[in-house]
Amino acid sequence: EAEASPLAEALFGLGDVTGVFFGREFISVTAAPGTDWSSLKPDVLAILLDHFSANMPLFKPAAAGFAVPSADADYPLDDPEDADIVIQIKELIEIKVRPAVAMDGGDIIFHSFENGVVYLMLKGSCSGCPSSTVTLKSGIENMLKHYIPEVESVEQVSED
Repeated sequence: EAEASPLAEALFGLGDVTGVFFGREFISVTAAPGTDWSSLKPDVLAILLDHFSANMPLFKPAAAGFAVPSADADYPLDDPEDADIVIQIKELIEIKVRPAVAMDGGDIIFHSFENGVVYLMLKGSCSGCPSSTVTLKSGIENMLKHYIPEVESVEQVSED
């Protein structure tokens, strides 16, 4: 999957990098278990600085049919009457949730809203985080229910 990004290829080339996640305004790099981050960090920073100071693209143009998904992708609505609710949900996620999730090296993307249920996709470090269920239910679900009475629950969807 890294072949679509010259930056990801370079980072994985270090050998001790097991994950690279590109967020909207950050990059999260995961080191292999047992790796001393303090010795890996200078190499990671050097690759990042070299890449961006050379104005290289994050992704290769149309690499092998690879399409970069947009966090703002519009998913079809089952009920057009939900359009105002979806706008409110997306605004709350963008303003209140996404910045906090990004601080932990992850991202959250609105997927859909159906029959009172908000479906969200967690990406990056948040997708495998054990506390992601607590974050979804206790944090995000309660906040959305508070501001938008039509929201009954929040569920996580996978990329598959």
